[in-house]
Amino acid sequence: MEDTVYLLIKVKIRTGLVNIHDAIEELQTNTAYFIGSTANVEVTETEIMELKTKK
Repeated sequence: MEDTVYLLIKVKIRTGLVNIHDAIEELQTNTAYFIGSTANVEVTETEIMELKTKK
């Protein structure tokens, strides 16, 4: 069976940036992550879905 699942990640931050949307954008573009397969689940594709923020 092949399907798509969404994993949410809670991230607590401290920043000197004035606009929180700038911090979100920076995290979205500079985050490295690894989601690996298990004995019963093969991970075939991953991506960070960008949050569309208003500036």
